[in-house]
Amino acid sequence: MLGNVELITRLALASVMGGAIGFERERLLWAAGLRTHMLVCVGSCLIMMVSAFGFGDVLGQPAVVLDPSRVAAQVVSGIGFLGAGTILLRGEVVKGLTTAASLWAVAAIGLAVGGGLYVAAIATTILVLGILAGVKPLEEHWRGRMKTHELCLSVRRGSITINTLQEATGERSSRIRQFVVRPGDDPELEDVTVSFTRLSKQTVASIAERLRENPAVLRVDEIDSANP
Repeated sequence: MLGNVELITRLALASVMGGAIGFERERLLWAAGLRTHMLVCVGSCLIMMVSAFGFGDVLGQPAVVLDPSRVAAQVVSGIGFLGAGTILLRGEVVKGLTTAASLWAVAAIGLAVGGGLYVAAIATTILVLGILAGVKPLEEHWRGRMKTHELCLSVRRGSITINTLQEATGERSSRIRQFVVRPGDDPELEDVTVSFTRLSKQTVASIAERLRENPAVLRVDEIDSANP
């Protein structure tokens, strides 16, 4: 059986680790923030200690066999209900998956602390913080490159063809996804829409500047559309 000092130490350590991860979520104003992560981690820690040490008074009874992992396993299953509550569908975009995953990870950290696996719990906390805070800029950069960018042009009739556009884009011409020409409001003008994929926003902006240098191009608007 754990002593009182060890018991309180484990609960406090779980609170600190859960709070560290929860602070990162709170910073981004997600529904499951600092307090939620702290509660999940502390609760998981307590459940683990109850599972491992809370039934010592009955172990001496005949035909009594306990499996400490059974109670802890219910945390892994039960945390899914809380995680599902953080997942939101906004239009066609799903939000909250990362927060749900962080809650699941925090529950695992709490179980590790409750089981006395301090090194594993601390290492996992550092890794989770690195994933949440450090990997996000790389993820956003990659998503920005995969996003479809559009240029909407107003040009003189017949002045812009696919060959003209390929000359303006140079080696990036293979990134042209769609080229659409429509009659403009003015009979002498055409509306041209060009879609690019797997190009950064800066590269598309440089292409737009080159097109603006063409005397036949009257206007160029840059539009970011959804991921393909």
